Amino acid sequence: MIAVKPCIEADLLIVGGGIGGLMAAISAAKSGCTNVVVMEKMHARRSGSGATGNDHFNCYIPSYHGDDIRPVFQQTMQSLIGSGKEPSLMYKFLKKSFELVQMWDEWGVNMRPTGQWECKGHALPGKPRAFLKYDGSEQKKVLVREAKKLGVHFYNHHPVVELARMDGRIAGALAVDISTPVPQFQPVRAKTVLLATGLTHRLYLTAPTPAYMFNTGHCPNCAGGQGLGWRVGARMVNMELPYTHAGPKYFARCGKATWIGVYRYMDGTPVGPFTDHSNIDYGDVTSDIWNSVFEDVMAKGTGPAFMDCSDASDKDLEYMRWAMKGEGLTSLLNYMADAGIDPKQHAVEFMRYEPILHGRGLDVSDEGETSVPGLFAAGDMVGNGGCGIALAAYLGWEGGHAAALQAAEHSFRPAEDCPNIKARMELLSSFLEREDGADWKDANMALQQIMSDYAPAGPRKVRSERLLQTGLIYVRQLRENAMKQLKVTCSHTLMRAAEVLDLMDCGEALLAAALARKETRGNHIRADFPFTNPLLGDQFLTVGLESNGEVTTKWRPIRQAQMD
Repeated sequence: MIAVKPCIEADLLIVGGGIGGLMAAISAAKSGCTNVVVMEKMHARRSGSGATGNDHFNCYIPSYHGDDIRPVFQQTMQSLIGSGKEPSLMYKFLKKSFELVQMWDEWGVNMRPTGQWECKGHALPGKPRAFLKYDGSEQKKVLVREAKKLGVHFYNHHPVVELARMDGRIAGALAVDISTPVPQFQPVRAKTVLLATGLTHRLYLTAPTPAYMFNTGHCPNCAGGQGLGWRVGARMVNMELPYTHAGPKYFARCGKATWIGVYRYMDGTPVGPFTDHSNIDYGDVTSDIWNSVFEDVMAKGTGPAFMDCSDASDKDLEYMRWAMKGEGLTSLLNYMADAGIDPKQHAVEFMRYEPILHGRGLDVSDEGETSVPGLFAAGDMVGNGGCGIALAAYLGWEGGHAAALQAAEHSFRPAEDCPNIKARMELLSSFLEREDGADWKDANMALQQIMSDYAPAGPRKVRSERLLQTGLIYVRQLRENAMKQLKVTCSHTLMRAAEVLDLMDCGEALLAAALARKETRGNHIRADFPFTNPLLGDQFLTVGLESNGEVTTKWRPIRQAQMD
């Protein structure tokens, strides 16, 4: 058995030190919570998708946009991050967003690098621009510093691998100390828990390079929060609706709205109808509106499609390079410089990336609480309103405050005695104790193949009851075999094996939800239900794991915004 360290206590345990987790820590501490603990798989100063920067912060600024919030709300709901989001949550977020922007600006994140508030990118020509252009290259360092000022405790290199639920309420967690080659279990008693582990990659074959699963557009986070919530009964939402991002071909990097150019075919014809020239304020929104554009043009034989920046001014291209640094695209900039790629002279081919769980995951209230009392969630792992850095900041802030208030009303309970905590200890220990067995990569690649074959993203590929049911059988068989056969050698491979188990839980949730959605909607294309059912347009489909092991799906009304 892996050694077990003495149990620690936290009024609020935050799982994940990204933007959502750090904002939750600061908010909880400011709300009077004196024992806030952040457990991060890597190191909070440079972890998650915001590790090296971001450059767009969705927000409503009255002095910039005017007194009427409704046009900005409408654009937010129609934007890249709008699909599948809860209108009530999004409206409350926008109302709070400028306050968050001012906080960051005061703390030292450069929110107005030109000296004034400026919104650019991810916008239709002539419509309000809802994304503040900022320099987020130091945002993680700033937020960690602010949290430490308030006495927040950090446990870096401590991934959480299981949650404890007692009498229906969250009671704590089990982490693994992977700071040395030999792992140790770290049990935690917690009055409240907030999950903020980010979006999920590695569920599907990597589109640019299937043999290299870490060539991903975001940080290759893996299902930690979704898997943890799933196993203690938290409902999940929008799991069946695939999200796919896009960016440079083969070199997977997001940040397409940072490019100042036009998507064109080889003959110079614009791919989309929105612009025919470079525009520093709007960019080319074609790939936001037509999500599968790069895959579609290749399938039709009319592609490939290129990002053409040749008509942008030298001043605009200098601005673009600066923005790419703020977005965290330093590796892309370095590669282009080393290879002699000049956007003024060389078009860059773009492609569609694989499906990811970005804004697909736990179903939360407008204050960030899940269906499990005392369990909150924030960031890209939230399924009804957590996609994008600004929403991560908002749900972290609101969830941290609400969790702090709840923590003051509850006592610690012996989470370490929960049967599922002990079972997870025994399972993970068995991986280390086996003399031989299968590598975590084998299990991960098998899962990717199953999901890509039996639950693909549309519109070029379809799903059906037969395909989905077969995929569900295969995922369950794969999990059973993995639990019997996985072999690890150190802390690092143990962490990866635990990630793969979380990914399998997400795969099961996705397949079950896709079976229940008997219609075609977005990239969820059902060959046996080829129409979009208008009666489901105001409903969300949730999926959850019951205490008896049964997977259930339920429909619930979408919460509409109550405008002031």
